[in-house]
Amino acid sequence: MKRRAFAVIAAAAPLASLSGRLFAAPAAQSRFLLVFLRGGYDAASLLVPHASSFYYEVRPNIAIGRPSAEAASAIGLDGAWGLHPALRDSLGPMLARRELAFVPFAGTEDLSRSHFQTQDSIELGQPLSARRDYRSGFMGRLAQALAGSAPIAFTDQLPLAFQGSTPVPNVSLRSVGKPGLDARQSAVIESMYRGTPWAHQVAEGFAVRDDVARELVAEMEAASRNAISAKGFELEARRIAHLMRERYTLGFVDVGGWDTHVGQGAATGYLASRFEELGRGLAAFAQEMGTAWAQTTVVVVSEFGRTFRENGNRGTDHGHGGVMWVLGGATKPVIAGDQVELSSSTLFQNRDWRVLNDYRAVLSGIFATQFGMGPATLEKVFPGVAPKALHLA
Repeated sequence: MKRRAFAVIAAAAPLASLSGRLFAAPAAQSRFLLVFLRGGYDAASLLVPHASSFYYEVRPNIAIGRPSAEAASAIGLDGAWGLHPALRDSLGPMLARRELAFVPFAGTEDLSRSHFQTQDSIELGQPLSARRDYRSGFMGRLAQALAGSAPIAFTDQLPLAFQGSTPVPNVSLRSVGKPGLDARQSAVIESMYRGTPWAHQVAEGFAVRDDVARELVAEMEAASRNAISAKGFELEARRIAHLMRERYTLGFVDVGGWDTHVGQGAATGYLASRFEELGRGLAAFAQEMGTAWAQTTVVVVSEFGRTFRENGNRGTDHGHGGVMWVLGGATKPVIAGDQVELSSSTLFQNRDWRVLNDYRAVLSGIFATQFGMGPATLEKVFPGVAPKALHLA
């Protein structure tokens, strides 16, 4: 139990350090949520290059049909791009309001095609040419740079992105109402620290955890009475929105299950179900944010995209460039950033999307607008990166 106890205390102590302002609403403050899709999702199924005949040649089983009246066809965005039909109902209204944008050919300079190494590269946000500092994630640096920010990670453990000198609480919302420690175990841990300098923080941390759990259990029960589908990410997204609307300004959540080597599917199937669930969650988040949605930006990233050609198992393998999603109340272009026609001659290493839009430059441009950050402050978040102004926030 000792190892588990210390893990809980590590999460509880930062919560305690923020407890003085925990129930104070952030008023009209801007909010930012990063949604990390772990596993490397297939960008060419999300953002369909329907004008490319090459796309249909190299994906005989998993390509998404060109925009048409058929429900299984791509949602037409412009003359070159379409959106996966699984997102039609959930994110279609956002598209109509210009609250949803996509940045194709986005990613990192990391060429390892390793899930863990590239995830680390994304979360650290540091130049690959320099020595990595695993105690400094880009969202941790962002929290430090923004005066009065209130950061939180909606994860089991504090993610690498939030590592830094600013205390950041983390809380898993996948098992609200089922704490890892019961009242007796919590009391035992409190007694262990009684008489030490950490006694007050530990006790207050447990109290804050219990307050959050009680409030979110009540919200979960309300959702059931209203007959809202509460499966998977949708329920979690509503819980995140509830906390960010009332208390927090910077958030991080990760969603797994995007490594589709086998049986990926096309308009229907495994990946389509994941997109549908994610879309419902993002739409629910926006709805739950209420009027605060106007000052909110959500960015969806993944460690890399996948191979442009399908493999022999009707799936896709680890790739390079991908597509970033940007959602929020501000009006946006539907497609943003540098692009190139997708053909056999333009693929990176004859297999992948190129990276023409460094994710750090895209995020820097968003932070400059969202938080009014100048060049010197942005340099602290992403050293050596020039912001890319794409009018996304």
